[in-house]
Amino acid sequence: MAQGIEQADHPPEQCARVDSGLTRVFGLLGKRWTGLVVAVLTQRPAYFAELRRAIPGISERMLSDRLTELAEAGLVVREVDAGPPLRVSYRLTEAGEALGPALGELGRWAENHLPGENPCTELRPDA
Repeated sequence: MAQGIEQADHPPEQCARVDSGLTRVFGLLGKRWTGLVVAVLTQRPAYFAELRRAIPGISERMLSDRLTELAEAGLVVREVDAGPPLRVSYRLTEAGEALGPALGELGRWAENHLPGENPCTELRPDA
């Protein structure tokens, strides 16, 4: 046994677990639609209706749930514009903005390694 290293008193398979940070990240961002909500907000703050239009297929209820979860996690701030009309906008916090580079890398990885076409390539500034 090497100096300073003690014999483990637990089964070796416990050491092969997934990183706890990744477990927490995918526990939040791995939910359907959550990553897309964050991705839209990395571009700019948006009103609820703008978010709904930017993410085809998401229901109002699901968008509301995801925004609430992201706000509780400290990634999104909800701001009410008194109006009239009353409007609610959402923006990323500093922690939410810090996800931008990681999401960009995931998008590039998907373009290179996942089958299928991106129907919106003409809209991407880096295309």
